[in-house]
Amino acid sequence: MSGICAGRVAIVTGAGRGIGREHALELARQGARVVVNDLGATVAGVEQSSEPAEAVVAEIRAMGGEAVADGADVADFEAAGRLVRRALESFGRLDVLVNNAGFLRDKMFASTPEDAWDAVIRVHLKGHFAPARHAVDHWRAEAKAGRMPDARIINTSSGSGLQGSIGQSAYAAAKAGIASLTLVQAAELGRYGITANALAPIARTRMTEEVFADMMARPEAGFDAMAPENIAPIVAWLASAESADVTGRVFEVEGGKLAIAQGWRHGEPFDRGARFDPAELGEVVRGLIARSPAPEKVYGT
Repeated sequence: MSGICAGRVAIVTGAGRGIGREHALELARQGARVVVNDLGATVAGVEQSSEPAEAVVAEIRAMGGEAVADGADVADFEAAGRLVRRALESFGRLDVLVNNAGFLRDKMFASTPEDAWDAVIRVHLKGHFAPARHAVDHWRAEAKAGRMPDARIINTSSGSGLQGSIGQSAYAAAKAGIASLTLVQAAELGRYGITANALAPIARTRMTEEVFADMMARPEAGFDAMAPENIAPIVAWLASAESADVTGRVFEVEGGKLAIAQGWRHGEPFDRGARFDPAELGEVVRGLIARSPAPEKVYGT
């Protein structure tokens, strides 16, 4: 198949359903060979089935593309290594890693149990670290052997991680960590021919279907703005050779809207020129707040 990703090989984690499924399908339409990774778990991350990943592989093959299914637990470091090797053994190369796998166990912070916190941090944050760590091992070895990669890491953050979200303390913390991880990857890995960017998508999926249950297609736009397939085009472009000069960015994507999140920036300082007296800091802090932009609202407030 021809397209902007022709000849490239991509891994997409959490690709059996929702946004990840659409990533895998669009990458295949654009000519990439795809490893469709999915545990087939429920929204809460329990139970497992190979059927979702295999169904996406069947769709890709039906359109004339090439794909293989993989059921690795991306937060298991050894399993993540096998996932990367699966791409190399199946297609002889790896160019793109799309980290998308995740689940929800929402609770208000005061009610969040330790096991729910650990599970969400594990699948989102470690589930981004482990596959990328093994992919980077391969790409760095290629660079050191004189075969400079043109490689991509595409992570999945969230508005919940960028602005916070009521009832999602673990999810928000993990997604904020992913945004910061992306910045570090971009700064460290460029020397090996690797870019790193992240998405903060808004779309209707199993994890968000209750939130967007009452949101219909925008009549003025003529399409369903909450459909998960709207997120895939920026992934395909970032996966392509054309995006080689773009790294360290977090893209906010919703329907037909695309923006680059501005993130934390240094504020204008008040410099006393000496150590502060705690008693004087109230006036200083309130003055700084008065001169600073208001923070974005936390989702749900």
